[in-house]
Amino acid sequence: MKEVTVIGAGSWGTAIAVVLAHNCQQVTLWTRRDELCRQINSSRENSDYLPGVKLPANVVATADLSAAVNNKEAIVLVVPSHTVRSMVQQIAPLLKNSPIMVSCAKGLEESTLFRMSEVIEQEMPGCRLAVLSGPNHAEEVGRLVPSATVVSSRERRTAEAVQELFMTQWLRVYTNPDIIGVELGGSLKNVIAVAAGIADGLSYGDNTKAALMTRGISEIARLGMQMGAEALTFAGLSGIGDLMVTCTSRHSRNRKLGFEIGKGRKLDEVVSGMRMVAEGVRTTHAARDLAQRYEVEVPITEQVYQVLFYGKDPHQAVIDLFSREKTYEMEEQVASNLKDW
Repeated sequence: MKEVTVIGAGSWGTAIAVVLAHNCQQVTLWTRRDELCRQINSSRENSDYLPGVKLPANVVATADLSAAVNNKEAIVLVVPSHTVRSMVQQIAPLLKNSPIMVSCAKGLEESTLFRMSEVIEQEMPGCRLAVLSGPNHAEEVGRLVPSATVVSSRERRTAEAVQELFMTQWLRVYTNPDIIGVELGGSLKNVIAVAAGIADGLSYGDNTKAALMTRGISEIARLGMQMGAEALTFAGLSGIGDLMVTCTSRHSRNRKLGFEIGKGRKLDEVVSGMRMVAEGVRTTHAARDLAQRYEVEVPITEQVYQVLFYGKDPHQAVIDLFSREKTYEMEEQVASNLKDW
């Protein structure tokens, strides 16, 4: 593709612009703030959100949304999940063509419990839509550290077009037709990452984190499958891959938030001190509501919810998790099929 636009000049949006610059003649990076726009164009660096990463010459920042989206072949949305609807509402009337829309937000809309693709399709019916998700911290992707990600779309040709757009010698891109699973994996892992951070803040060990991650992917898959996702998706990049990196990395905002909660700080205090959004807070609320709607048991999510929104003592939350009724590691119906048991 010749010209694409990235909407959102945070750390991930900036890193994506660096990637796309290898395959496109021009990449437009849209930011809300004129000051940040001038700083990026003059210094060739987004020192506010991704310091130390030089932007290629064919990346140009702008604060003019109409100019940013007009006649582009693809528009990549890299804004927090709670702003996606309003952002698409602003973009839709400005379009004079039908670009591919790529959603990179990892979250759920709190008021509707919709995935981001559902939000975009509501506001832009019939658009060519894809979602990108995976274990991709901006701090590493922007510095061209070898990484992998996955793109999903209901249309194979759209997924393959986005795959070609993003694929470089440093970023390997896979396709997956399971758009529900890809989106849910990328969203729900943030809840488990908050739990992992809380465990670290409580000075628990590797055993605890391994248990949280393993049982966490189990409850993500349990809810996802009830919503129509494929089980194998959660064993892939947007499932266990993203969960691993978000629960363990020093770059993870959700793990960091949980860590501070585990140390005894209050949620409002922690959030107010964070420059970038930790999606796990809003997602915890939405995930709990989804689980209730689909009548799926999500014990880790429930305890994270109680700690974040009702001030439950994290130590007591752990005790309550471990004191639950005895059960199978695998689903009961699977275990019952093992004839020698």
